[in-house]
Amino acid sequence: MTATRRRVLRTAPLTPPLTARQRQRLARDREQLDKERAALARWMTRLKRAFHAMEKHQARIGRIERRLMQAQQ
Repeated sequence: MTATRRRVLRTAPLTPPLTARQRQRLARDREQLDKERAALARWMTRLKRAFHAMEKHQARIGRIERRLMQAQQ
């Protein structure tokens, strides 16, 4: 019978405290990340709208082509 392996529990390494410049950089990066996420959300809304409009046009073209093929037979 096999025994399960035991996991070795290790404490997380201590990270040195952040300097003022590092805290400013983190704050600036978080702010930039929020702005970029908001911009992406706006673009995704536009993209979805455009994609669904394109799908509708494709479906219409397919229906018209099928109707023309049936009329020619």
